Amino acid sequence: MAKSKRATAGLAAPERLIRVAFIGAGPRATTSHYPSIRDLPGAEICAIAELDAARMRKAAEQFGVQATYASYREMIEKERPDVVYAIMPPHHLYDVAFAVLSTGCHLIIEKPPAVTTEQARQLVIAARKKALITGVTFQRRYCPVVRAAKRLCEERGPVHSAVATFYKNTVGAGPYYGGAMDILTCDAIHAVDTLRYLCGGEVKSVASDVRRLLADHFTAHYALVRFDSGVTGVLLTNWMTGRRFFTFELHGVGISAFGDPEEGGRVYADNQKEPLRTLDPFALAASQEPHRAYGEYDMNAHFLDCVRRGVQPETCLDDAVKTMELVDRIYRSQI
Repeated sequence: MAKSKRATAGLAAPERLIRVAFIGAGPRATTSHYPSIRDLPGAEICAIAELDAARMRKAAEQFGVQATYASYREMIEKERPDVVYAIMPPHHLYDVAFAVLSTGCHLIIEKPPAVTTEQARQLVIAARKKALITGVTFQRRYCPVVRAAKRLCEERGPVHSAVATFYKNTVGAGPYYGGAMDILTCDAIHAVDTLRYLCGGEVKSVASDVRRLLADHFTAHYALVRFDSGVTGVLLTNWMTGRRFFTFELHGVGISAFGDPEEGGRVYADNQKEPLRTLDPFALAASQEPHRAYGEYDMNAHFLDCVRRGVQPETCLDDAVKTMELVDRIYRSQI
Protein backbone atom coordinates (compact mmCIF):
# COMPACT_ATOMS: atom_id res chain seq x y z
CA MET A 1 0.00 0.00 0.00
CA ALA A 2 1.16 3.57 -0.58
CA LYS A 3 2.79 5.25 2.42
CA SER A 4 0.84 8.45 1.88
CA LYS A 5 -2.49 9.09 0.23
CA ARG A 6 -3.63 12.42 -1.14
CA ALA A 7 -6.73 13.79 0.55
CA THR A 8 -9.53 14.26 -1.96
CA ALA A 9 -11.64 17.41 -1.78
CA GLY A 10 -15.31 16.84 -1.02
CA LEU A 11 -14.95 13.31 0.30
CA ALA A 12 -16.72 12.24 3.45
CA ALA A 13 -14.26 11.51 6.24
CA PRO A 14 -13.36 7.80 6.12
CA GLU A 15 -14.60 6.15 9.31
CA ARG A 16 -13.18 2.77 8.34
CA LEU A 17 -11.35 1.20 5.46
CA ILE A 18 -13.54 0.18 2.54
CA ARG A 19 -12.45 -3.31 1.54
CA VAL A 20 -12.20 -3.55 -2.25
CA ALA A 21 -11.87 -6.84 -4.14
CA PHE A 22 -10.96 -7.04 -7.81
CA ILE A 23 -12.17 -9.50 -10.41
CA GLY A 24 -9.62 -9.11 -13.17
CA ALA A 25 -5.98 -8.08 -13.22
CA GLY A 26 -5.50 -7.06 -16.83
CA PRO A 27 -3.79 -3.89 -18.08
CA ARG A 28 -6.91 -1.71 -17.87
CA ALA A 29 -7.48 -2.62 -14.22
CA THR A 30 -3.86 -2.42 -13.08
CA THR A 31 -3.01 0.88 -14.77
CA SER A 32 -6.16 2.76 -13.75
CA HIS A 33 -8.26 1.24 -10.98
CA TYR A 34 -5.70 -0.56 -8.83
CA PRO A 35 -3.47 2.53 -8.46
CA SER A 36 -6.50 4.70 -7.75
CA ILE A 37 -7.59 2.47 -4.86
CA ARG A 38 -4.00 2.26 -3.63
CA ASP A 39 -3.80 6.06 -3.51
CA LEU A 40 -7.22 6.74 -1.99
CA PRO A 41 -7.58 7.39 1.73
CA GLY A 42 -9.95 5.03 3.48
CA ALA A 43 -9.73 2.16 0.99
CA GLU A 44 -7.67 -0.99 0.57
CA ILE A 45 -7.41 -3.77 -1.99
CA CYS A 46 -8.20 -6.86 0.07
CA ALA A 47 -8.18 -9.55 -2.63
CA ILE A 48 -7.80 -10.34 -6.33
CA ALA A 49 -9.55 -12.99 -8.43
CA GLU A 50 -8.01 -13.71 -11.83
CA LEU A 51 -7.91 -16.76 -14.11
CA ASP A 52 -4.47 -15.89 -15.49
CA ALA A 53 -2.08 -16.92 -12.71
CA ALA A 54 0.83 -14.84 -14.03
CA ARG A 55 -1.30 -11.70 -14.20
CA MET A 56 -2.61 -12.33 -10.71
CA ARG A 57 0.86 -12.78 -9.22
CA LYS A 58 2.13 -9.64 -10.91
CA ALA A 59 -0.78 -7.51 -9.66
CA ALA A 60 -0.58 -8.96 -6.15
CA GLU A 61 3.13 -8.18 -5.94
CA GLN A 62 2.78 -4.72 -7.44
CA PHE A 63 -0.03 -3.64 -5.11
CA GLY A 64 0.84 -5.63 -2.00
CA VAL A 65 -2.22 -7.88 -2.00
CA GLN A 66 -1.96 -11.10 -0.01
CA ALA A 67 -5.26 -12.82 -0.85
CA THR A 68 -5.53 -14.19 -4.40
CA TYR A 69 -8.09 -16.55 -5.92
CA ALA A 70 -8.85 -18.34 -9.16
CA SER A 71 -12.57 -18.23 -8.27
CA TYR A 72 -14.29 -14.91 -7.70
CA ARG A 73 -17.13 -16.67 -5.89
CA GLU A 74 -14.69 -18.17 -3.40
CA MET A 75 -13.01 -14.79 -3.00
CA ILE A 76 -16.27 -13.05 -2.13
CA GLU A 77 -17.35 -15.82 0.23
CA LYS A 78 -14.08 -15.83 2.17
CA GLU A 79 -13.05 -12.16 2.06
CA ARG A 80 -16.46 -10.50 2.42
CA PRO A 81 -15.46 -7.29 0.59
CA ASP A 82 -17.54 -4.13 0.73
CA VAL A 83 -17.01 -3.38 -2.96
CA VAL A 84 -16.19 -5.53 -5.98
CA TYR A 85 -14.58 -4.17 -9.13
CA ALA A 86 -15.45 -6.45 -12.07
CA ILE A 87 -13.07 -5.42 -14.85
CA MET A 88 -13.39 -7.72 -17.84
CA PRO A 89 -14.54 -7.87 -21.48
CA PRO A 90 -18.18 -6.74 -21.74
CA HIS A 91 -19.53 -9.91 -23.34
CA HIS A 92 -18.33 -11.87 -20.28
CA LEU A 93 -19.66 -9.42 -17.73
CA TYR A 94 -23.37 -9.96 -17.12
CA ASP A 95 -23.30 -13.28 -15.26
CA VAL A 96 -20.42 -12.13 -13.07
CA ALA A 97 -22.02 -8.76 -12.29
CA PHE A 98 -25.36 -10.36 -11.44
CA ALA A 99 -23.65 -12.91 -9.19
CA VAL A 100 -21.74 -10.18 -7.35
CA LEU A 101 -24.91 -8.18 -6.72
CA SER A 102 -26.62 -11.33 -5.48
CA THR A 103 -23.99 -11.61 -2.72
CA GLY A 104 -24.83 -8.12 -1.45
CA CYS A 105 -21.59 -6.43 -2.52
CA HIS A 106 -21.52 -2.95 -4.01
CA LEU A 107 -20.34 -3.16 -7.62
CA ILE A 108 -18.44 -1.08 -10.14
CA ILE A 109 -17.87 -2.30 -13.69
CA GLU A 110 -16.11 -1.17 -16.85
CA LYS A 111 -18.01 0.37 -19.71
CA PRO A 112 -20.18 -0.69 -21.39
CA PRO A 113 -22.29 -1.96 -18.50
CA ALA A 114 -23.67 -4.81 -20.61
CA VAL A 115 -24.03 -6.10 -24.15
CA THR A 116 -27.61 -4.82 -24.38
CA THR A 117 -29.61 -2.08 -22.70
CA GLU A 118 -32.01 -4.65 -21.28
CA GLN A 119 -29.15 -6.46 -19.56
CA ALA A 120 -28.11 -3.16 -17.97
CA ARG A 121 -31.69 -2.59 -16.80
CA GLN A 122 -31.77 -6.03 -15.20
CA LEU A 123 -28.57 -5.23 -13.29
CA VAL A 124 -30.21 -2.03 -12.05
CA ILE A 125 -33.18 -4.05 -10.80
CA ALA A 126 -30.90 -6.56 -9.07
CA ALA A 127 -28.99 -3.76 -7.34
CA ARG A 128 -32.16 -1.99 -6.20
CA LYS A 129 -33.51 -5.16 -4.59
CA LYS A 130 -30.55 -5.18 -2.22
CA ALA A 131 -30.10 -1.38 -1.97
CA LEU A 132 -26.60 -1.58 -3.45
CA ILE A 133 -24.41 1.18 -4.84
CA THR A 134 -23.30 0.67 -8.44
CA GLY A 135 -20.87 2.40 -10.75
CA VAL A 136 -19.78 2.31 -14.39
CA THR A 137 -16.36 3.59 -15.39
CA PHE A 138 -17.24 6.42 -17.74
CA GLN A 139 -14.13 8.25 -16.63
CA ARG A 140 -14.00 10.80 -19.48
CA ARG A 141 -16.60 12.99 -17.79
CA TYR A 142 -14.43 13.03 -14.65
CA CYS A 143 -11.29 14.20 -16.48
CA PRO A 144 -10.01 17.45 -14.94
CA VAL A 145 -9.83 19.07 -18.40
CA VAL A 146 -13.48 18.25 -19.15
CA ARG A 147 -14.68 19.36 -15.70
CA ALA A 148 -12.76 22.63 -15.83
CA ALA A 149 -13.94 23.45 -19.36
CA LYS A 150 -17.58 22.84 -18.43
CA ARG A 151 -17.31 24.91 -15.27
CA LEU A 152 -15.67 27.86 -17.04
CA CYS A 153 -18.22 27.89 -19.87
CA GLU A 154 -21.21 27.60 -17.54
CA GLU A 155 -19.94 30.46 -15.38
CA ARG A 156 -20.90 32.69 -18.32
CA GLY A 157 -24.41 31.25 -18.44
CA PRO A 158 -26.16 28.34 -20.15
CA VAL A 159 -24.28 26.56 -22.92
CA HIS A 160 -26.03 26.00 -26.23
CA SER A 161 -24.01 23.37 -28.09
CA ALA A 162 -21.43 20.64 -27.60
CA VAL A 163 -19.40 18.21 -29.70
CA ALA A 164 -17.85 14.89 -28.70
CA THR A 165 -15.43 13.28 -31.16
CA PHE A 166 -13.74 9.89 -30.98
CA TYR A 167 -11.54 8.76 -33.87
CA LYS A 168 -9.32 5.70 -34.20
CA ASN A 169 -7.29 4.00 -36.92
CA THR A 170 -8.39 0.36 -37.14
CA VAL A 171 -8.02 0.02 -40.90
CA GLY A 172 -7.92 -3.68 -41.77
CA ALA A 173 -9.03 -4.83 -38.32
CA GLY A 174 -12.04 -7.01 -37.64
CA PRO A 175 -14.94 -6.28 -35.28
CA TYR A 176 -14.51 -6.21 -31.52
CA TYR A 177 -14.19 -9.63 -29.88
CA GLY A 178 -14.79 -11.33 -33.21
CA GLY A 179 -18.13 -9.57 -33.60
CA ALA A 180 -19.50 -10.08 -30.08
CA MET A 181 -19.69 -6.30 -29.59
CA ASP A 182 -20.21 -3.35 -31.91
CA ILE A 183 -17.86 -0.38 -31.76
CA LEU A 184 -20.40 2.22 -30.62
CA THR A 185 -21.67 0.17 -27.68
CA CYS A 186 -18.29 -1.23 -26.70
CA ASP A 187 -15.89 1.69 -27.08
CA ALA A 188 -17.23 4.83 -28.76
CA ILE A 189 -19.85 4.87 -26.00
CA HIS A 190 -17.27 6.97 -24.12
CA ALA A 191 -18.03 9.82 -26.52
CA VAL A 192 -21.78 9.22 -26.19
CA ASP A 193 -21.57 9.50 -22.41
CA THR A 194 -19.32 12.57 -22.59
CA LEU A 195 -21.83 14.25 -24.89
CA ARG A 196 -24.64 13.54 -22.42
CA TYR A 197 -22.55 15.04 -19.62
CA LEU A 198 -21.65 18.17 -21.58
CA CYS A 199 -25.22 18.81 -22.74
CA GLY A 200 -27.13 17.90 -19.59
CA GLY A 201 -30.81 17.03 -19.45
CA GLU A 202 -32.62 14.23 -21.26
CA VAL A 203 -32.57 13.33 -24.95
CA LYS A 204 -35.44 14.80 -26.98
CA SER A 205 -34.60 13.79 -30.55
CA VAL A 206 -31.86 12.14 -32.58
CA ALA A 207 -30.83 12.10 -36.25
CA SER A 208 -27.93 9.87 -37.21
CA ASP A 209 -25.80 8.36 -39.95
CA VAL A 210 -24.20 4.97 -39.23
CA ARG A 211 -21.85 3.47 -41.81
CA ARG A 212 -19.79 0.37 -42.55
CA LEU A 213 -16.72 2.13 -43.91
CA LEU A 214 -14.20 -0.27 -45.47
CA ALA A 215 -15.46 -3.11 -43.28
CA ASP A 216 -18.28 -5.60 -42.77
CA HIS A 217 -19.10 -4.05 -39.39
CA PHE A 218 -20.19 -0.53 -38.41
CA THR A 219 -17.13 1.71 -38.13
CA ALA A 220 -18.55 5.24 -38.29
CA HIS A 221 -21.32 6.79 -36.20
CA TYR A 222 -22.50 10.38 -36.53
CA ALA A 223 -25.42 11.92 -34.65
CA LEU A 224 -27.19 15.20 -34.03
CA VAL A 225 -28.89 15.11 -30.62
CA ARG A 226 -31.28 17.63 -29.05
CA PHE A 227 -31.60 17.67 -25.27
CA ASP A 228 -34.38 19.11 -23.14
CA SER A 229 -31.73 21.31 -21.51
CA GLY A 230 -31.82 23.37 -24.71
CA VAL A 231 -28.38 22.16 -25.80
CA THR A 232 -27.69 20.63 -29.21
CA GLY A 233 -25.05 17.91 -29.23
CA VAL A 234 -23.00 16.53 -32.11
CA LEU A 235 -21.40 13.08 -31.97
CA LEU A 236 -18.61 12.17 -34.40
CA THR A 237 -17.00 8.73 -34.16
CA ASN A 238 -15.03 6.98 -36.87
CA TRP A 239 -12.63 4.03 -36.62
CA MET A 240 -11.20 4.51 -40.14
CA THR A 241 -9.25 7.74 -39.62
CA GLY A 242 -5.58 8.71 -39.51
CA ARG A 243 -4.98 8.29 -35.75
CA ARG A 244 -6.66 8.16 -32.37
CA PHE A 245 -8.28 11.39 -31.17
CA PHE A 246 -10.77 11.96 -28.36
CA THR A 247 -11.84 15.60 -28.34
CA PHE A 248 -14.71 17.76 -27.18
CA GLU A 249 -16.14 21.22 -27.72
CA LEU A 250 -18.50 23.23 -25.53
CA HIS A 251 -20.01 26.56 -26.55
CA GLY A 252 -21.92 29.22 -24.66
CA VAL A 253 -22.71 32.85 -25.40
CA GLY A 254 -19.35 34.46 -26.04
CA ILE A 255 -17.29 31.54 -24.78
CA SER A 256 -15.95 28.28 -26.23
CA ALA A 257 -13.88 25.38 -24.95
CA PHE A 258 -11.89 23.01 -27.14
CA GLY A 259 -10.09 20.11 -25.57
CA ASP A 260 -8.70 16.62 -25.36
CA PRO A 261 -9.07 15.03 -21.91
CA GLU A 262 -5.52 13.68 -22.12
CA GLU A 263 -3.71 16.30 -24.21
CA GLY A 264 -5.24 19.44 -22.70
CA GLY A 265 -7.58 22.19 -23.77
CA ARG A 266 -8.17 25.89 -24.29
CA VAL A 267 -11.04 28.19 -23.43
CA TYR A 268 -11.66 31.27 -25.59
CA ALA A 269 -13.98 34.19 -24.92
CA ASP A 270 -15.10 37.56 -26.28
CA ASN A 271 -13.54 37.10 -29.72
CA GLN A 272 -10.01 37.19 -28.31
CA LYS A 273 -7.27 35.26 -30.14
CA GLU A 274 -5.44 34.37 -26.95
CA PRO A 275 -7.10 31.77 -24.75
CA LEU A 276 -8.85 32.86 -21.60
CA ARG A 277 -7.50 29.72 -19.97
CA THR A 278 -5.18 26.90 -20.97
CA LEU A 279 -6.09 23.56 -19.42
CA ASP A 280 -3.29 21.13 -18.67
CA PRO A 281 -4.50 17.78 -17.30
CA PHE A 282 -1.44 17.19 -15.13
CA ALA A 283 -1.47 20.71 -13.69
CA LEU A 284 -5.19 20.47 -12.94
CA ALA A 285 -4.66 17.11 -11.23
CA ALA A 286 -1.53 18.34 -9.40
CA SER A 287 0.07 15.06 -10.43
CA GLN A 288 2.16 13.53 -13.20
CA GLU A 289 0.36 10.19 -12.84
CA PRO A 290 -1.92 9.42 -15.81
CA HIS A 291 -4.59 7.78 -13.64
CA ARG A 292 -4.90 11.06 -11.74
CA ALA A 293 -4.77 13.35 -14.76
CA TYR A 294 -7.15 11.38 -16.99
CA GLY A 295 -10.13 11.00 -14.66
CA GLU A 296 -9.81 7.52 -13.16
CA TYR A 297 -8.71 8.70 -9.72
CA ASP A 298 -11.49 11.26 -9.35
CA MET A 299 -14.07 8.79 -10.66
CA ASN A 300 -13.01 6.12 -8.17
CA ALA A 301 -12.81 8.65 -5.35
CA HIS A 302 -16.36 9.77 -6.10
CA PHE A 303 -17.62 6.19 -6.27
CA LEU A 304 -16.11 5.13 -2.94
CA ASP A 305 -17.30 8.33 -1.27
CA CYS A 306 -20.82 7.50 -2.47
CA VAL A 307 -20.47 3.98 -1.07
CA ARG A 308 -19.47 5.49 2.25
CA ARG A 309 -22.43 7.90 2.23
CA GLY A 310 -24.94 5.41 0.84
CA VAL A 311 -25.89 7.39 -2.29
CA GLN A 312 -25.66 6.53 -5.97
CA PRO A 313 -22.72 8.07 -7.88
CA GLU A 314 -23.03 10.25 -10.94
CA THR A 315 -22.24 7.35 -13.26
CA CYS A 316 -24.30 4.66 -11.56
CA LEU A 317 -25.94 1.85 -13.50
CA ASP A 318 -29.19 3.82 -13.66
CA ASP A 319 -27.43 6.65 -15.47
CA ALA A 320 -25.47 4.24 -17.67
CA VAL A 321 -28.78 2.86 -18.93
CA LYS A 322 -29.51 6.33 -20.33
CA THR A 323 -26.23 6.30 -22.22
CA MET A 324 -27.06 2.83 -23.58
CA GLU A 325 -30.51 4.08 -24.60
CA LEU A 326 -28.92 6.91 -26.57
CA VAL A 327 -26.70 4.37 -28.34
CA ASP A 328 -29.85 2.45 -29.27
CA ARG A 329 -31.52 5.61 -30.57
CA ILE A 330 -28.49 6.43 -32.72
CA TYR A 331 -28.89 3.08 -34.47
CA ARG A 332 -32.67 3.52 -34.83
CA SER A 333 -32.64 7.14 -36.04
CA GLN A 334 -30.63 6.96 -39.25
CA ILE A 335 -31.39 9.51 -41.93
